[in-house]
Amino acid sequence: MNVLDYAIIILYIGGFLYLGYRFKNQADKNDYYLGGRSFGWFPLAMSTAATQLSAVSFISAPAFVGLKEGGGMVWLTYEFAVPLAMIFLMVVLVPTFYKSGIVSVYEFLEKRFDSSTRILLSFVFQVSRAFGTGVMIYTVAIILESVMEIPMWQSIILIGIVTMIYSLQGGMKAVVYGDMIQMIILFIGIIICFGFGLHYLGGWGNFIENVDTSRITAVDFSSFGFNGDEFGFWPMLVGGFFLYVSYYGTDQSQVQRLLSASSLKTMRQTLVCNGLMRFPITFAYCIMGLVIGTFALSQTDFISLIPGDKPDRMIPIFIRDYLPNGVIGLLIVAIFSAAMSSLSSAINSLSAASVEDLFARGKELSEKQYMNLSRITALFWGSVCVVIAFFVGDIADTVIEAINKVGSVSFGPILAIFIAALLIKRINGLGANAGLLVGVGLNVYLWLFVPEVFWFWWNAIGAVVAMVVAYLVSLAAPNVMLAKEEIQVEPINFKQSSVYILLAFFVVIVLISVMLPNWF
Repeated sequence: MNVLDYAIIILYIGGFLYLGYRFKNQADKNDYYLGGRSFGWFPLAMSTAATQLSAVSFISAPAFVGLKEGGGMVWLTYEFAVPLAMIFLMVVLVPTFYKSGIVSVYEFLEKRFDSSTRILLSFVFQVSRAFGTGVMIYTVAIILESVMEIPMWQSIILIGIVTMIYSLQGGMKAVVYGDMIQMIILFIGIIICFGFGLHYLGGWGNFIENVDTSRITAVDFSSFGFNGDEFGFWPMLVGGFFLYVSYYGTDQSQVQRLLSASSLKTMRQTLVCNGLMRFPITFAYCIMGLVIGTFALSQTDFISLIPGDKPDRMIPIFIRDYLPNGVIGLLIVAIFSAAMSSLSSAINSLSAASVEDLFARGKELSEKQYMNLSRITALFWGSVCVVIAFFVGDIADTVIEAINKVGSVSFGPILAIFIAALLIKRINGLGANAGLLVGVGLNVYLWLFVPEVFWFWWNAIGAVVAMVVAYLVSLAAPNVMLAKEEIQVEPINFKQSSVYILLAFFVVIVLISVMLPNWF
């Protein structure tokens, strides 16, 4: 790196600090946490995509595709369930949440069950989201350590401080509009890495001749994920459906964006757009990983620098050693973009959950008191995420798998409780709490003692077990923690053009993935 690279980075950081300052005047909680419900579908869709196209995706997924043993384009199967999940959210879950006027999605559970259910699920979210965000910061610290050659602890603190300053000031508006900019920059970074990787390989023809053909196969219909095998079609489709419905429909960091939409129509448009955007983005960074992985395996000097147990270092080393100055700075900016997008979203949503579900619930606070509390909790959670980043890194071979494993412990059981709240009147608060705890406990048991069950299945298994337990406990104790109020559920209507569009897109992405080996 030289002066030009550092100048680009400093200019970028200064721009985002100004963005926070630009949106610093937040009148109330709807402004700070929901942006005054003023967003259109495009900025919300771009913001949602930016949190998905994170530093973890930019660095770790290409490493999985290009280098990790057992990896390859099978990573595309992560996306199969996304269009189906968007349909379920758009038709069943989110419209009721949006019309209820809530800020924290867990507030809905108190309306239906009891305050204990709300607090319990909010607490699970806060712990899991803080941990996942800490893993993300750790990932970016690896990059900055490799490329900028500064100690990891300095990288972690730098990321945390810059993001916390602009997030605390600007609230949800700074998060969403910052994400839009970051999304564009990061996608440019993918194109740059792909182009230079192809250049060093001598063009597309040489890439086709040298690529490891075993990494091109994306779909395995024979693997069911119960004998130590992974990434089969069915576990990725079924487990993925539960994962994505839960993540986008019950995780505060994502639902908060949907609740910020200017109308119910805008919310639906955001979900449709997200269902259509994810696969092309994932396909782009998977191809990038395949190209750079092929180049690394063909260059002794390159591959010797990548530790066998740390494939995540492939992209950082490629940036450092094979890209020209100026471009290096731009790629570091892209990485900063991804990190700041994920961290700023986490800070804002964790603060919203803490304030709404714990500290301000049931209290009469002035707007000034509320805003002060919001910023204090945002600062607290930003600091917690930074501290966690110092203690992660060995959960899985690649950090992107680590984040998904952590989330899969709780996603299914949480989703079951929300579906019960909406659709099964017989289930009461006691049953919901018991179902959640048993579902999460079972998934922890599977993680520790039944490793042959592929962790993607945890999402479905945890959901089914939580639902069954919730129902049985409610039958056994029908008069305990009864519903507090009748929930007005929005009518379910699958006869919408957007539903057919997403169904058709699901078929298309599966066919593309199945036929992929024929194109190489």
